[in-house]
Amino acid sequence: MLFEYLNASLGLSFSDQFEFPVVFERQSFKKGAIITNYGQIERKLYFINSGLVELTMLHNGEEKIIEFFFQDSFVCAYTSFLKQEASDVRITALSECQTEVIKHKDLQDAYRTSLIANRIGRIMTEQIYMIKTKREKDFLTQSAQEKYSELISRRPDILKFIPVNKIAKYLGLHPESLSRIRKSIIS
Repeated sequence: MLFEYLNASLGLSFSDQFEFPVVFERQSFKKGAIITNYGQIERKLYFINSGLVELTMLHNGEEKIIEFFFQDSFVCAYTSFLKQEASDVRITALSECQTEVIKHKDLQDAYRTSLIANRIGRIMTEQIYMIKTKREKDFLTQSAQEKYSELISRRPDILKFIPVNKIAKYLGLHPESLSRIRKSIIS
């Protein structure tokens, strides 16, 4: 649950959701459901209690996978959420998902009235920035084999949940290239 995650990761002490400075509601998604579509204005921030989603974008008519989000992650079309403009990304449930949802308006109201909400928002933004920066640096400096090896060491169970063709797309590889990399690592 969201407040339990925040207690553990940020050292807070909410005893239940009613102490939390932002109202949230639960929302479920079936496997394959589009949570946020291209062109839609993102009005919700999702915390994943269970499940897996992917964040994709279109480039020259081809869908590119930007990121996978697992349990205990926040996800939304972040730029769209911040600017309240049309999204250039799509969020799709890759499995059944249970989420807790914070509406944009409710979050903005909490920012105006709660120092705790501002602290949570700042820390979460810093974490998103660090993850994004690391991915960009890795993309520019690591070989395909290094990217794959790091992904497997950081998320060892990823192959249980995500098909190899999606992992290849995420790494910017053709599936055949990833197969060769996997074979070289195994042998």
